Amino acid sequence: MKDDLKDFLPLSPATFYILLALSDDDRHGYGIMQEVARQSEGKYKLGPGTCYDNLEKLIDHGIVKEVPRKSINEDPRRRYYRMTGLGRNLLLAEVSRLDRAVREAKVRLRGTKPKEAL
Repeated sequence: MKDDLKDFLPLSPATFYILLALSDDDRHGYGIMQEVARQSEGKYKLGPGTCYDNLEKLIDHGIVKEVPRKSINEDPRRRYYRMTGLGRNLLLAEVSRLDRAVREAKVRLRGTKPKEAL
């Protein structure tokens, strides 16, 4: 399973933020875009084209799936998405990869002085 995940790593920022947005709740496309903006404090904005292109690819790979709308009163055009178990494992693998990279950077930067430019 871990070897399968390596084929997807590292995740693009769009994929990372989409999975992070879906990690705690089902969301529709616009809700995903809003959650990404909230999580990144407005520094990363996911446009509709990028969002839906990535969702389509994630669905094709079984990382995300479309789920029924939350209530019958919802707009029938609104589609909701949910991260699958594979998606959760992929997000965990990416978080672990990023954590190792940050730890390595901290070790290397601890106590080092910047080298002068030539």
